[in-house]
Amino acid sequence: MLKEEKVFKDPVHNYVHVQDRTIWDLINTKEFQRLRRIRQLGTSYLTFHGAEHSRFSHSLGVYEITRRIISQFERNGYEDWPQEQRLVALCAALLHDVGHGPFSHSIEEAFGMFHEDWTCRIILEDSEIHQVLQQIDPALPEQVAAVICKTYAYPIVVNLVSGPLDADRMDYLLRDAYFTGVNYGTFDIDRILRLVRPYKDRIVVKESGMHAVEHYLLSRYEMYWQVYFHPVTRSSEMVLRHIFKRAKELYLQGYSFRYFLEPLDALFEGTLTTTQYVQLDEAFVQTAFMQWINEPDELLADLCQRFIERKLYKYIEVDELNAEWLCREWHAAGLNPDYDIMFDSPSDNPYDVYRSGDEPTQQHILLWDGHDQVMELSKKSDIVRSISGIRRGNHYIYFPMDKLQAVEHRLTDEVKRMFLQRKN
Repeated sequence: MLKEEKVFKDPVHNYVHVQDRTIWDLINTKEFQRLRRIRQLGTSYLTFHGAEHSRFSHSLGVYEITRRIISQFERNGYEDWPQEQRLVALCAALLHDVGHGPFSHSIEEAFGMFHEDWTCRIILEDSEIHQVLQQIDPALPEQVAAVICKTYAYPIVVNLVSGPLDADRMDYLLRDAYFTGVNYGTFDIDRILRLVRPYKDRIVVKESGMHAVEHYLLSRYEMYWQVYFHPVTRSSEMVLRHIFKRAKELYLQGYSFRYFLEPLDALFEGTLTTTQYVQLDEAFVQTAFMQWINEPDELLADLCQRFIERKLYKYIEVDELNAEWLCREWHAAGLNPDYDIMFDSPSDNPYDVYRSGDEPTQQHILLWDGHDQVMELSKKSDIVRSISGIRRGNHYIYFPMDKLQAVEHRLTDEVKRMFLQRKN
């Protein structure tokens, strides 16, 4: 334990309290400090100008919520909470996002990477984080990584950090709502934290907290469709992925970049080491984009300029999507169907606000009667039952309006009506 408690002033939780030397040392590792240079919401700052907050602040928030829940369990002496797992849970909560790359999910989709895998590699391989954990207990790195990989021997610890009502979701909803300036993500976290309980191998909620949990799920629903899946944000993500796609194509073709720094070569070749991966942050990537605006390759230069200067692709919403026909039309007009038109479908955003089930799983929220009975939430809540399993959204088509207008004389009347003459 630290001789004196450390605190971080936080706009969401007021204060983040650090009492453990291990947690303080982890915060001060270079791998964790890198999260200051990774935005929590990726490209959403191009839609919501206040969304500049970092994975660093979110990770501290997840740690703080986890700390509060465990403190409540310990104060009340709940037997189903394994007290010896306190440090493992706190470390996992703090480090759960340490493997996120620049612009988070966009770079993952572009290169087929998963931040959970990189998180575990950073924890397990030669890193400052690994050294801090190993000094406490040689088994601690493996234990923390197992929590993040959801293979840990104590499911209740996994459930606390990663579950249907976990510290991760509770923090990012409140934090993202605060920084985007919307009210959708707000809910009564204090009441939820007061009424969560350890029950056998998972976290449950007392029945009296049902309405607070309903509010939480409705907040998740609104935040996903109003913020996370906002079509302007999706446009910026698509342009970003196309930059990575084009740059990789050029690299593999032997193109001579005017500006090129390591470890971009390893990124394009799929051979990144953890040391190289930690070098990648958003400042690095945006610097490359700034320089690539001047590349001889017109396609790469155009995409980078669009992203840096926020000249994103326009979009239309359609009920049905005929991608094959549209790609043929684009090609006939002299446009590049691989880069000048992008499609976004509801199936590309596989999100359910909540999925009920007859047999409770680790992905279900359970209500506890205070004795020895638990019930899956939708069996008790009419609200949750009505929204369970809902998927929504139409198809979106994204395109560069300036390029489309330049070839208007080559477009069919149907395409003109669809893209150039419609009233938005």
